[in-house]
Amino acid sequence: MPDESWVGRSLEPSEPYHVSREKIREFATAVGEHSRICHEVAAARAAGHPDVVAPPTFAATITMPLMESFLRDPAFGWDYSRMVHGDQSIVLHRPIRGGDELVTVVHVDDLTTRAGSHMLTLRCEIADVDGGAVATTKAMLVTQAAS
Repeated sequence: MPDESWVGRSLEPSEPYHVSREKIREFATAVGEHSRICHEVAAARAAGHPDVVAPPTFAATITMPLMESFLRDPAFGWDYSRMVHGDQSIVLHRPIRGGDELVTVVHVDDLTTRAGSHMLTLRCEIADVDGGAVATTKAMLVTQAAS
């Protein structure tokens, strides 16, 4: 049984994540994003950005390892082996760009049990190292409740 006392709590801020141009290019290629601003510095700068721009879903590259680490912590009690992804949202406050140094805080927003399943909502607030909001992601994850 997941520990319900985590609801309303936040994890410690992550170490800064350096967003490299090459990671953005690789991710954009992998998801089929061919916009020149995701691949070419000159095109990104011509569009008013300081560097290449990541597709919005790039935020998962940063948040998913942090969420996985939390979910695999035995102290929380989540059955990761039976987990499925129920819902996901990403709100960009500004584009993620090459050269960014980003810090993420994971928040445990909700945990409910219905129809034999635990449903957990995690919110990740991504900010630059100066505290400027960059993105907010939410994931609703589901795992089977113990019989």
